[in-house]
Amino acid sequence: MPELPDVAIYIERLNALFCGQVLEQTRLKSPFLVRSFEPPLLAAHGQRVTGFQRIGKRIVFELSDDLFLVFHLMIAGRFHLKAKGDKLAGKAALLGLDFAEHTLLLTEQGTKRRASLHVVRGAENLSEFSRGGLEVLGSSRAEFQEALLLENRTLKRALTDPRLFSGIGNAYSDEILHAARLSPVKLTRNLSEAEVTDLHAATEQVLSAWIARLRLEAGAGFPEKVTAFRPEMAVHGRFQKPCPVCGTPVQRISYAANELNYCPTCQTNGKLLADRGLSRLLKTDWPKSLEELEEYKASRSLPKPS
Repeated sequence: MPELPDVAIYIERLNALFCGQVLEQTRLKSPFLVRSFEPPLLAAHGQRVTGFQRIGKRIVFELSDDLFLVFHLMIAGRFHLKAKGDKLAGKAALLGLDFAEHTLLLTEQGTKRRASLHVVRGAENLSEFSRGGLEVLGSSRAEFQEALLLENRTLKRALTDPRLFSGIGNAYSDEILHAARLSPVKLTRNLSEAEVTDLHAATEQVLSAWIARLRLEAGAGFPEKVTAFRPEMAVHGRFQKPCPVCGTPVQRISYAANELNYCPTCQTNGKLLADRGLSRLLKTDWPKSLEELEEYKASRSLPKPS
């Protein structure tokens, strides 16, 4: 799912390419995309784009006549810059937004249609899309600590909770916790004052650094390779690859449609975090350290993580 750095670059490039232009027409291929009824999508035809904004992980098109198009790309939704009038070819194509020189194409890979569009009239009605989480970039340490300690959660859960922090998801939470050298399962209210300071600094640093990296990558074009798995990341999506800091193989826990990635040496004092599925299977045989894991692999056939 595109997170804060990805969405920020989408908005920068959308502003550069489309602000001030008229949305001539929309071509809707997947009616299920539109989750609102009034005003209709047709009301956006002929309206001028006055700006863009981010609400959490949502991208908002600001139009004349007090209209707003609120997109949530979810896991597999992506925007693509195409030649004007480009055909909506393939099952992934959901919507084409036609402007004077280009068509902005919205696609969603896979069979599940989770991406959504709400057509909204009136800026006061945008508040329903905000989950209330803190905008970390530019926040004070005190504001960060207040949000962090609002509930006693694991750090991974806290950082990805949109009611606590805005725009941070599965990928960048892994990177932030690695940069802060903190265990993803440590409880928020067990943090020392120094650890809160380190986590706040790491959150600002990681998000800012990735925005700068993605901005450089997009250049004067458009971000066409938006993904949660990048080779430059330290731990996210890098299971069994060496940690760039210490060389220890990155470990992971898979749960539902998500995964948690971490370096045991940098973050958990060498301790392996128990994967729910494997730990239930192995029970007391679950290895507690990398050394025990290697010994276990050598002596038995350890089920491969899914």
